[in-house]
Amino acid sequence: MPRRPAARIAPPLPVSGPIPALTGEAARAAFLSWMEHERHAAANTIEAYGHAVAGFLGFLTRHLGGEPDLAALSALRAADIRAWLAALSNDGLAASSRAQHLSALRAFVRYLGRRHGVEIAAIRLVSTARVHPALPRALTIEQARDVTDNIASVADDPALQARDTAFFSLLYGSGLRIAEALGLNVRDGTLLRTNPALTVIGKGSKTRMVPVLPVVRAAIGAWLALHPEPQPGSPLFLGARGKRLDPAVAQKVLRTYRRLAGLPERATPHALRHSFATHLLARGSDLRSIQELLGHASLSTTQRYTQVDDTSLMAVWHRTHPRG
Repeated sequence: MPRRPAARIAPPLPVSGPIPALTGEAARAAFLSWMEHERHAAANTIEAYGHAVAGFLGFLTRHLGGEPDLAALSALRAADIRAWLAALSNDGLAASSRAQHLSALRAFVRYLGRRHGVEIAAIRLVSTARVHPALPRALTIEQARDVTDNIASVADDPALQARDTAFFSLLYGSGLRIAEALGLNVRDGTLLRTNPALTVIGKGSKTRMVPVLPVVRAAIGAWLALHPEPQPGSPLFLGARGKRLDPAVAQKVLRTYRRLAGLPERATPHALRHSFATHLLARGSDLRSIQELLGHASLSTTQRYTQVDDTSLMAVWHRTHPRG
């Protein structure tokens, strides 16, 4: 086959020579137009980047005593950028949000270098603050059981009651991600009649085997008995319109129940997965086994994910210390 010619990429403009007379706001508008028409960025991304860069230029207007142009931007010091980040922090912006703002600014700086020959070397001296991902706290064992035992009270239809009981019992009983559970088909649930484990497709299309408790298998069997389309290739968990259950609908069901039952706001579908891992760890399960059950590629992820509370730690200490 003849080789296709390589795509032609316009070289960046040279950084030497006079800097174009362009205001920062005009450069921002050109940057957003470039993102939309050449990079085909998502509308939400364009809006977020535009907001972040506008905030940066507004800060510089106050910080420098006038609206910045490209010459002023090229003369920025690292201290100026750090002052902007400090101002964001003083305004109550979380570290993760400040990191997103800085990422937008880096994209704007790269654009200026490639399209306008403006080099802002100071950006390379500013590091992104380390962001520790916030993990949902686990429910207590009693709270998790409350969800699986009583979630059916949200719906009036017996079929929906059976579906919700099976779905949330599976999340807590096997520690599945919500997308993994919703990706199952009827054939997967049918196999549980003879096989006490599921083959789950997780992140990165990696498959793993997860054991399913008898009580969860019974709940799935009760739902299959009422399933309106029990064909092997049909979604295991259906929505009211016969399509695969939407994650937002499942989240709404649990949100409704937690308000009825007075459960904490952290009672979410993802918190049931977190509770699964935390409760196993508190009962003495090893991290390697939990890593396999959760489908984590790295053990460090499991270590962050399965935080046990102080009460459990003290109980282990009393049970294992020679003088306990």
